Amino acid sequence: MIKNILSAIKAYLGAVNLISKLKLWKYFIIPIIISIVTATIIGFTAYGLSDNVGQFLSKIWIWDWGKQAFSSFASFVGGIFVLVMGLILYKHIVLAFSAPFMSPVSEKIEIYINGSLKHQYRKTSFNEQLIRGIRINIRNLSKELLITIPILLLKFIPVVNIFSTILLFLVQSYYAGFGNIDYTLERHFNYKESIYFVRKNKGIAIGNGIVFMLCLLIPFIGIIIVLPLSVTAATTKTVGLLKDQ
Repeated sequence: MIKNILSAIKAYLGAVNLISKLKLWKYFIIPIIISIVTATIIGFTAYGLSDNVGQFLSKIWIWDWGKQAFSSFASFVGGIFVLVMGLILYKHIVLAFSAPFMSPVSEKIEIYINGSLKHQYRKTSFNEQLIRGIRINIRNLSKELLITIPILLLKFIPVVNIFSTILLFLVQSYYAGFGNIDYTLERHFNYKESIYFVRKNKGIAIGNGIVFMLCLLIPFIGIIIVLPLSVTAATTKTVGLLKDQ
């Protein structure tokens, strides 16, 4: 697992050079616009909701003693909750609607690495790629929310909340990597086969997603570079895995 995570992270090192060599930057223009618009809308919405969520959580404490301290803590947790939900929504919206634009990028990288596409590859249309991207990300969104909400509740437990932060980051990373890997898998596997493939190679998904999530911590620049780098890195690793199998 750890070896695969590190391997997926290392794949980012040659991403910029590969994008430039294959002249792929033009394919990222629309996905970057999607990323900026989505981040802007979610960012303003999250900013407006953070205080409301904090006030709602503070009502849990029904006693007078310690109410002020709990209210401050609830506002902090509410801010984290809104931030996490915003990141989850941003990630899946961008990954879903970028699918038709990222599939050609993935295909060109695969041809560069292998010399050609496998004879049994699945040729799909723009609409099919979009529908699959939406389907995969709706599935991943629901799964991620089911895991994330209980983890967020652990934030109310001292000491445990430190480990819950790490776990939360790894969960987010896994599903980000999942989406990036599927741009390559959609040519080779159907929906269920792709899910099985990613589960079997979850270390690669986590490693790719770790850098994806770290990129988003870079103000403004992060949402511009995150897709070009993460999709390129994910494709090179996924093509290698497919070739080995």
